[in-house]
Amino acid sequence: MTRTLLLLIFLFLCKLNSYAQDNTVGLLYYDPSSTSEGFNFIYPHNQPNAYLLDMCGQIVNQWTDDVDFRPGNTAYITPDGKLIKTKRSATITSDPIWAGGGGAYVEIYDWDNNLEWSYFVNDANERLHHDIAVKDNGNILMVVWEYKSVEEVIQAGRDTSTLVDGTMWPDKVIEVNPTTNEIVWEWHTWDHLIQDFDPTKDNYGVVADHPERININYDDNAGKADWMHTNAIDFHEETKQVLISVPTFHEIWIIDNTTTTEQAASSVGGFGNRGGDLMYRWGNPAAHDNGTAEDQKLFYQHDARWVDDFLSPAHPHFGKISVFNNRVGDDFSTANILDPGWDMYKWTYLTANNEWGPFDFDLTITHPTPTEMWSTGLSSFQTLDNGNYLICVGRFGYSFEIAPNGEIVWEYKTPTNGQALATQGDLLEINNNLTFRMARYPLDYKAFENRSMDPIGFLELEPNLDYCGLVLSTGQTPMFYDLKVFPNPANDFLTIEYNTGKSVDIRIFDLMGREMYNMTAKGGRSYVDISNWATGVYMVEIDKMEMRKLIVQKH
Repeated sequence: MTRTLLLLIFLFLCKLNSYAQDNTVGLLYYDPSSTSEGFNFIYPHNQPNAYLLDMCGQIVNQWTDDVDFRPGNTAYITPDGKLIKTKRSATITSDPIWAGGGGAYVEIYDWDNNLEWSYFVNDANERLHHDIAVKDNGNILMVVWEYKSVEEVIQAGRDTSTLVDGTMWPDKVIEVNPTTNEIVWEWHTWDHLIQDFDPTKDNYGVVADHPERININYDDNAGKADWMHTNAIDFHEETKQVLISVPTFHEIWIIDNTTTTEQAASSVGGFGNRGGDLMYRWGNPAAHDNGTAEDQKLFYQHDARWVDDFLSPAHPHFGKISVFNNRVGDDFSTANILDPGWDMYKWTYLTANNEWGPFDFDLTITHPTPTEMWSTGLSSFQTLDNGNYLICVGRFGYSFEIAPNGEIVWEYKTPTNGQALATQGDLLEINNNLTFRMARYPLDYKAFENRSMDPIGFLELEPNLDYCGLVLSTGQTPMFYDLKVFPNPANDFLTIEYNTGKSVDIRIFDLMGREMYNMTAKGGRSYVDISNWATGVYMVEIDKMEMRKLIVQKH
């Protein structure tokens, strides 16, 4: 009887694996017993629509738009079920400034895709771009390019010989009240500059002595008008601080939102009494002449956010900052968490030595196959309530959930192919399914209350209708030992963990049913030398009760 049951389970998992190997887009892998269940939200580039998907990749709601529009770049679902999104025209020939992330509109839609509010900024003097942050009071923080003439640039102390476009569009942050359409607060980079190039011009001083100010002559964007390229903004409700990601400086900055607009243009005022000067900056001390290339930690990062946001309030990294670190290596990226060292009593991030920490990251995550997690731009990193992490590799539209032990428990590839939907079986090239971010909203997110969350179909064409049904049917098996197998994929050594105090029998089979390993173990953890095993798929079994798929991948 036991052998028959084992054979049936084995054949079932083999069939499941064969279905998974056929998938090239949409859901690639799913272990329901180990994931943080919820709904996944994407707003893919090169097309106008936003999609909320279940864990199988089926659409449960969608917000469509005219084909003449594109993301600009982000969208969010609010707790009351609204969609707040950025967008732009697909035609860019008449735009006064163009760079990746260019926007124009911020709009609010209800759950049924009815437009409730629209705000537009794109003219000869300013343009929305990249990201927004929605405050609890309903106000929206927006990132804006603002034009500066050649005369203004020279007067500010810039060395114009390094400007290929002859002028600059630095960033500002505005806070808009959607009820009144009024700008109720704003902060300008241009008010907080320093330079050591021309003593006859504004902002002259010693750059290294003023890290709270921004060196107008630091430029790692080849002299383009898009000097800063701010690609993320987040708001911390408790401290009333604004976090922005400035990838061309390879830094994250924090600004005080307790200031008035007048104070934000100065160096005094607000709870921190720093006005609009930077409360915190980190990632590349060379940007303020206080370090060298060896000290750099961030490399064109994206999706900087406080970990204690509404999507992960119970996560063990509460109070810290997460980033997707794009260009760490020539062919791999990392996801990182750092502790900025906030002192709520002194209302400052500065250490006793008047410096900003930390010296290094609290956490660094790589993919088990590092090159599978590589994107020179875009991308996102979200902490999940069960301790796992959701990562989107933007240029390849590849998203995955990874457990702290390095095990991949869910994988999805955005099924868009340029402006068209991809067909199951398509092999997508880089940039064909650009996805700026993916967000996981938990099952109990307030926006979903009293709404139908039934699937209405797949995003991809010719979807694999059988795969997820098979996954979910096996996922109902009771978990006796909470079996974990990692790293997965593995190369040399394998760790097997199990939750029991008694001795257990561990066996591993290849897909032909041949036994590769057999031992009786105890202690909750075992190690297996697989250095001589061939690349392939194997099944790990414990006490003939639970099984896990193992991928062995040789370098």
